[in-house]
Amino acid sequence: MTLLKTLAPAAAIVALPTLGLAQDAVPGTDASTDSIFIFNSLLFLIGGFLVMWMAAGFAMLEAGLVRSKNVAMQLTKNISLFAIAAVMYYLIGYNLMYPLGNWSIGTDDTGGYLGAFGVAVLEAVGVARDGADDYGYASTGSDFYFQLMFCATTASIVSGTLAERIKLWPFLIFTVVLTGLIYPIQASWKWGGGFLDSQYGFLDFAGSTVVHSVGGWAALAGALILGPRIGKYGKDGRVTPIMGSNLPLATLGTFILWLGWFGFNGGSQLAMGTVGDVADVSRIFANTNTAAAGGAIAALILTQVLYKKVDLTMVLNGALAGLVSITAEPLTPTLGAATLIGAVGGVIVVFAVPFLDKLKIDDVVGAIPVHLFAGIWGTMAVLLTNADATFMGQLIPIIIVAVFVFVTSGVIWFILKATMGIRVSQEEEITGLDMAELGMEAYPEFSKG
Repeated sequence: MTLLKTLAPAAAIVALPTLGLAQDAVPGTDASTDSIFIFNSLLFLIGGFLVMWMAAGFAMLEAGLVRSKNVAMQLTKNISLFAIAAVMYYLIGYNLMYPLGNWSIGTDDTGGYLGAFGVAVLEAVGVARDGADDYGYASTGSDFYFQLMFCATTASIVSGTLAERIKLWPFLIFTVVLTGLIYPIQASWKWGGGFLDSQYGFLDFAGSTVVHSVGGWAALAGALILGPRIGKYGKDGRVTPIMGSNLPLATLGTFILWLGWFGFNGGSQLAMGTVGDVADVSRIFANTNTAAAGGAIAALILTQVLYKKVDLTMVLNGALAGLVSITAEPLTPTLGAATLIGAVGGVIVVFAVPFLDKLKIDDVVGAIPVHLFAGIWGTMAVLLTNADATFMGQLIPIIIVAVFVFVTSGVIWFILKATMGIRVSQEEEITGLDMAELGMEAYPEFSKG
């Protein structure tokens, strides 16, 4: 009797999913169409809001790594870029990214998510809409929402690099172009059935290149045109460290990003309707986590060896570099391989940060080493664990995306610089962008006077 009481709750839990389905599904076999639709959509939605939570992580990380006089500006940029990405991806981006029969993400005559204006444009250029959801796979609303979060993440990467000296409105205008055109166009080449996928067999599971290196190239172009912060580099080649305002906040931001990455990579399985899919998502979670751990530990040990003291900011970025490194292929590695792939990302960060300083490229939060350098490494590391990857099939798409994003971003930055200026004045930079650009401070009780 005691044994029956013990087993009864477990039996009820096992039976519960079957009772809730329109059609019974036997574990290990094809599930019903309804259940596949429900669970796939659920994966997109859960993954999507986890990736959205990464926006909070970027905001906290950047707020912690800039000086207190620039914190409110960083927070303003982060919430603004997310809102802009949401609208631009709706108006233009989603439909550029999926041009092969995915133009409609609504079922009404006005185009649903696409909008009447978008439908008119598509019809004018001869693109037809099918006007219906694919109810055998997942809801188009959930897919749109999930893909939008990746677009917003790309814009967040740029924000931290250019902190403390860029004007608000030129940055936001660049965000409009990045999220509406640059990101979705190159993403369509891989995830929209484009030539990087069909001709090169390019493998990038969740976006080490498609998302992270794109943000890194855009940030690099901006940093080169914008120039370094006042006092960062001396004429004699000396580098002056500029410390952030709140390392606890930066650490919290890193943990938030670490958590959000489970949605980033796990949701990119794009299916949760079968036992095999759920097993794969679980494996992706485990590999994502251990890659972050590997990156953090590598940075922890390496900074102790090189500098005789551990550098917390390097450890934080080491964890993030580990996450970026595993993003291109989080499914096929073993746990050991994933840990090593992430560890290499951590090593890259430790050496890349001083390398950029030697070139006098001022990256306030270390986004270029984390997202660009580790993104390239992670994309090439696919060769180590996925037999379907080829060396040229990985390398050539990296170069193509790099040239496209860097050149187009550079052109936009140059246009903005020539027309409205992208950098605040020397006096405003010294005062701080919070007061100069916003007229408010993040920490007013600590200000002088």
